[in-house]
Amino acid sequence: MLDNTTLLVALGVSTICLLLTLLGMWLTRRTDRFMLTWVYGLVCIAIGTFSYSYYSLYPEPILGSIWCFFILSGFSIIYAAAHQFRTGRSPLGRSLKLSVLTVNMTTPAMLFGYDGLAFIILNLVVMILLFASAWEYWLARAEAPGPLVGIVTLYSLAAISFFLCALVLVIDGKLVLGHAPDNWAEVLNIAVSIAGMTAVGALSLMLQQARIAAEHRLEALTDALTAIPNRRALFERHGQQVFDASMALIVFDIDRFKSINDVHGHAVGDKVIRAFARELHRTTGPVTVARLGGEEFAAVLVGIVPGYAEWVAERIRRGFGQMQIDNDRDEVIAATTSAGVAYGSAQGATLHDLLQLADGALYQAKRRGRNRVELAVHEEPDLKSGATLVLG
Repeated sequence: MLDNTTLLVALGVSTICLLLTLLGMWLTRRTDRFMLTWVYGLVCIAIGTFSYSYYSLYPEPILGSIWCFFILSGFSIIYAAAHQFRTGRSPLGRSLKLSVLTVNMTTPAMLFGYDGLAFIILNLVVMILLFASAWEYWLARAEAPGPLVGIVTLYSLAAISFFLCALVLVIDGKLVLGHAPDNWAEVLNIAVSIAGMTAVGALSLMLQQARIAAEHRLEALTDALTAIPNRRALFERHGQQVFDASMALIVFDIDRFKSINDVHGHAVGDKVIRAFARELHRTTGPVTVARLGGEEFAAVLVGIVPGYAEWVAERIRRGFGQMQIDNDRDEVIAATTSAGVAYGSAQGATLHDLLQLADGALYQAKRRGRNRVELAVHEEPDLKSGATLVLG
């Protein structure tokens, strides 16, 4: 039968395998910085685990303080990595504060000979850190439900096993042990930890693949020059939608854009496009905006009253017309835009219908002098007479 020392060595090896897996994943995708933080935490846990196996043979207070330091620091960093995964914010400050706080809870007890109390505190603190880490991943589960729910489950099971270790010591009532705890809860904890390390490694690989797939999908739906949605994204979001009278589509086209490229160069043309995208996004707020291609853009408005779409289009036209754009020769240029506005109808219209109507209104704006907004005209059949009604 395997003794605790052998199991601890196996746990240390499992920890090293997991941290090497995560390190390799981070090296192939360095934008996932939480994985590197995770690796730092696992390094501390691996050192703490091997230190604990040595402590179990030579239970000196100094050795106990050392392994407590590394174990608690490691799980503090693990929690900080989970927080970083969810928020994207640097975990350094959080890690340092948690490490200092948790170490200060156990070191005095261990040094003054109350090793049983130190073990109880350590197990309870690690339990809290694991549950907190699980909660961070649970809050972010929408990103990749399968892998993240799996990680949450494993963290929670590990937290429960640490709680059982503390509970057994509390029931025994020994604040002074003089040696490493040796009971069924400790064996269960090590077994759960070894299995958890292996499973977390597999789930982290699944998580990385899910993040890569999501990133590729986002890239496919985002215009590279302006970082706003592209035509494909517009149709994915609204292609099957029925547009009633409370919805509208605005199509914009930058006036004389070919001349801007010919006179000032394509780099300046790109600046003009990016400037218009910023103005479009700033003015419309939380609605769907998209670059349809070239110098043409669109905005979908939902839940609006008659006249609101024209007002939005006019604001964008005026705001863009007042912008001054550097042409890289210590000169500034101004550009204008024309817009066509099309509302949905009581009978319902498709995105394709509104694009045709808005394009027609945009053509009228260009023909009537540019730098203006035109409203599309609906042509609907009169059901009684069969004649055509023209609705402005």
